[in-house]
Amino acid sequence: MTSTFDTLAATRREFLASSASGLGGVALASLLSSDSPAAITPPHFAPTAKRCIFFFMAGGPSHVDLFDPKPILNNRDGQKIPDSILGATEFAFIKRDKAVLKGSPAKFSKRGDCGIEYSNMIKQIGNRADDIALIRTVHGEQFNHHPGQLLLSCGKAELGRPSIGAWLTYGLGTESDNLPGYVVLAAGRGASGGSSNWTSGFLPSTYQGVPFRGQGDPILYLSNPPGITRASQRRTLDALGRLNTIRYRDVRDPEIASRIAQYELAFRMQSAAPELTDLSGETRHTLEAYGVNRSTPRPTAAMQSGDTYHRFSVNCLLARRLAERGVRFINVVHASWDQHGKLAYDLNWNCRMADQPIAALIDDLKQRGLLDETLVVWASEFGRTPLGQGTDGRDHHPNAFSVWMAGGGVKGGTVYGTTDDIGWAPAENPVHVNDFQATLLRLFGLDHEHLAVNYRGLDVRLTNLGGRVIEDVIA
Repeated sequence: MTSTFDTLAATRREFLASSASGLGGVALASLLSSDSPAAITPPHFAPTAKRCIFFFMAGGPSHVDLFDPKPILNNRDGQKIPDSILGATEFAFIKRDKAVLKGSPAKFSKRGDCGIEYSNMIKQIGNRADDIALIRTVHGEQFNHHPGQLLLSCGKAELGRPSIGAWLTYGLGTESDNLPGYVVLAAGRGASGGSSNWTSGFLPSTYQGVPFRGQGDPILYLSNPPGITRASQRRTLDALGRLNTIRYRDVRDPEIASRIAQYELAFRMQSAAPELTDLSGETRHTLEAYGVNRSTPRPTAAMQSGDTYHRFSVNCLLARRLAERGVRFINVVHASWDQHGKLAYDLNWNCRMADQPIAALIDDLKQRGLLDETLVVWASEFGRTPLGQGTDGRDHHPNAFSVWMAGGGVKGGTVYGTTDDIGWAPAENPVHVNDFQATLLRLFGLDHEHLAVNYRGLDVRLTNLGGRVIEDVIA
């Protein structure tokens, strides 16, 4: 029997001539011609990273409490901020006439041979400082969560644009035969932007992030219902493929090709996904290192109860297993870091959740020889104000915040950029969110100015109209 993809291959030349051009055409042709996971096009440069594990800490971790020590801020605790600094700044919740500086209760110390200071709340991550490139001057324009998350994930605070993971899988394909090129693992309350953070936008839907669940089937309805055999399912898919092929020949809608590819991938995943999530083959040492069996401490009303610590630890371990299996982009999402109150307890609660398993992941990747080709990222939509909110909180702060990367060709033991004395704004080497995105693409061998799609008459790219590569953080 002729396979669906063999049948579609016969129409590929006609499709390319009539419906697509450039990089997008190559991407769609790959869907039509084969189910091979090979990259759809060579990168623009020699890449240093092959896959990315992107920790999206939704809500806005406080940079002045974790990554950017400010002793002068502590000395000025309770003082009014000068109007010359405040300017026309908008806040989500703080009242301007009541805004006073808030020092940090965190203790910072130098870590690693590089001697970069990290907070004691992320001691184990800090102890991997020699592997980390820390950027302290990231900034954007959005001071509310969903717009800020769209800026970080999609390059612009605008719905309908592809996310970073979609651009990477579109530009490079995936090395995995039986798993999606882009997987999302979530713990906690969930990011306020939801699936808009892993959308494929105007790219074919086969490039969107696929959320994996923490219990049962990794994806809903992945298993066959009772009475349906694998052979009968194969016959059903073949029939659907023939019908979709006929429809494609009539309307030339590339989403039909995406639908066929997704059906076929789901069929292959029925074997691969259960094996992926079965941790019985991991050693006791590995499970303990990641903290898989940790209990979750008492949460406050603002935090997620249940098994958040266990779930986040498992997600970190699954991220390594996905990377081993050739998945291009693994998005580990946790919310919420939105500490408008109860900062002292809730921020430390989150840090205890994240610190051990992320440090274990870096060690595990290094031990397995994967870190050099795997880019690990910690990022969020913004930081927190050096100003206090209420008695024990901080408001949203996009003017300056910290992002770090490890592995994947970054220059470990590096700190880039300096903020002012209170952590309000960049003082040296500002890095816009688009600059960070351009740098990430560069590590994968992609030129952010040339990874573009003509959409509604405009060449649209991840980095919108700006973006520059931060060469100082690349090894």
